Amino acid sequence: MSLKKFHILFITLSTLCLVGFGAWCFFGNFQLTNGFAGDLMKFKYLCGIISIVLGLITSIYGVWFYRKKIKYFEITESL
Repeated sequence: MSLKKFHILFITLSTLCLVGFGAWCFFGNFQLTNGFAGDLMKFKYLCGIISIVLGLITSIYGVWFYRKKIKYFEITESL
């Protein structure tokens, strides 16, 4: 496996992990402590929003990398 293809695989896995964590923050049922429940809920949603935004950024980067690097490399290799 070439380094460029491994990079695409790594970006894909990173995007899936970020979006999965963001979804878990919004929809996951996990127990919070009694004293700071309001603050922790805000923190949980903030982490979910940040994670999903980072997932979108890495997916945009992955598409850009694929179009610019992989496609260009395959075209020049076939010539």
